[in-house]
Amino acid sequence: MIEPRVAAHAGRLAPGQLPAYVHDLAALDRDARVIRAALPERVELYYAVKANPAPEILRALAPHVHGYEVSSGGELTHVRRVVPGSPLAFGGPGKTEEELRLALELGVERVHVESAHELRLLGALARAPLDLLLRVNLPVPDGHMDRAALAMGGRPTPFGLDPDGAASCLPLPGGGRVRLRGIHAHLASGLDARAQVAVARHITTWAGEFAGRHGFDLAEVNVGGGMAVDYASPHARFDWQAYGRGLRGLLSGHEGLTLRAEPGRSVTAYGGWYVTDVLDIKHSHGEAFAVLRGGTHHMRTPAARGHDHPFTVLPMEGWPRARPRPAVHREPVTLVGQLCTPRDVFARRIEVTALRAGDRVAFAMAGAYAWNISHHDFLMHPPPTFHYLE
Repeated sequence: MIEPRVAAHAGRLAPGQLPAYVHDLAALDRDARVIRAALPERVELYYAVKANPAPEILRALAPHVHGYEVSSGGELTHVRRVVPGSPLAFGGPGKTEEELRLALELGVERVHVESAHELRLLGALARAPLDLLLRVNLPVPDGHMDRAALAMGGRPTPFGLDPDGAASCLPLPGGGRVRLRGIHAHLASGLDARAQVAVARHITTWAGEFAGRHGFDLAEVNVGGGMAVDYASPHARFDWQAYGRGLRGLLSGHEGLTLRAEPGRSVTAYGGWYVTDVLDIKHSHGEAFAVLRGGTHHMRTPAARGHDHPFTVLPMEGWPRARPRPAVHREPVTLVGQLCTPRDVFARRIEVTALRAGDRVAFAMAGAYAWNISHHDFLMHPPPTFHYLE
């Protein structure tokens, strides 16, 4: 499960370097190549920076993506500095006037408009032609809402415009300085390839009908991201080949149209590991607990999503012989961190062959929505270290 070179690096880390994030950039490069090769020529691949904005990650992806999707002025400035010249699409609700000014100053290629107010601001601020997409809150196609891990479409949300609201934005303000290129719709996350193709077809069909009713040329449709990542089955990957075939068939009926996908988690999750060591093994009311250095203030994903995070035990020798070594053998154990809250749990009642104080644990699929969404300063424990394997 764990790449041998990642395990070897994890075993060489000094205790003072733990916890540590270990990112396998070679694996990320391989995964990104596979994704890009699976997609048709008229499908642009933008990386959703919110998943993991580490400079090393952004630069590793640069040869494989058409651009980056950013959702704040901070991400805007960061990505422009790390990968200068790369195309940027600026999305997300609640864009401030200062952020929109910054986007114009930095030459953002696309803005995903979330509201009529935001559109009026852009119309007033733009001095040179600016291309935009209207983000529309469409319903999720029948049969797919229940399969989504997270649904943003077809219900009251702060994201995008209702279909009637999108129509009321036309004609665009700004005296021609803002230009409508097409539609953006990110409706759900956690869908498999077949469902993602159905959602993309639904969005594209609606966008074509909308363009026809309102008399503008539909050049682009952004179908969002949210490709399924299953933490319970770390070997199961989103089927990019099937997704690419489905989009190829979709595009065959729309000559001249460009589609854009914006995956984040499904691109970077698999190349990252959170490595730490076992401080103690104890029993409470008949159940075993392994207390680890660090915690979910470093990697928020398992606590936020309520799942058991997949891990590999890395046995370590060198325990002082004169000191009893707490351990469990062939027993379910709950892996927890150092925080003063019962919610600081990585995985619950997982059967292990053996786990001892001083052993190391490598949590898989830690390359997305991990350190960057965590509450780092709670209890003021030391931060992790970061390692990027070429």
